Amino acid sequence: MEQKDASARFFVDDTPIRVFKNSKDLGVRYPFDQPMKLYSSLWNADDWATRGGREKTDWSKAPFVASYRGFHVDGCEASAEAKFCATQGARWWDQPEFQDLDAAQYRRLAWVRKEHTIYNYCTDHDRYAAMAPECKRDRDV
Repeated sequence: MEQKDASARFFVDDTPIRVFKNSKDLGVRYPFDQPMKLYSSLWNADDWATRGGREKTDWSKAPFVASYRGFHVDGCEASAEAKFCATQGARWWDQPEFQDLDAAQYRRLAWVRKEHTIYNYCTDHDRYAAMAPECKRDRDV
């Protein structure tokens, strides 16, 4: 069961910080039937991800550590034999009312983007002359 309007939404303390919408029809890969994993890293992106290089990393504050506390993921267990989750459509997060953010969540996401986003490839006209197709579509950009 492929849902056209599906989106992966990332929250921190009930605040949306990222929405990855299904733009498969535009050629953008989207995780419908393959397992997903969460991976994070820290890297030096002084030359491009820090307001165009204007903000440099303060290396005197190293070592930098990232950790997760109270981490919870809702999903289903995948197996090599199963193409889709056996519970697809049966869980609360699969229901239509949870396929997108509500108006209050979009306002909060806009605040997060305005106050905390340092880099957004959709607005990086120096590196990307043409805007990516998903950027034109998403109302949260």
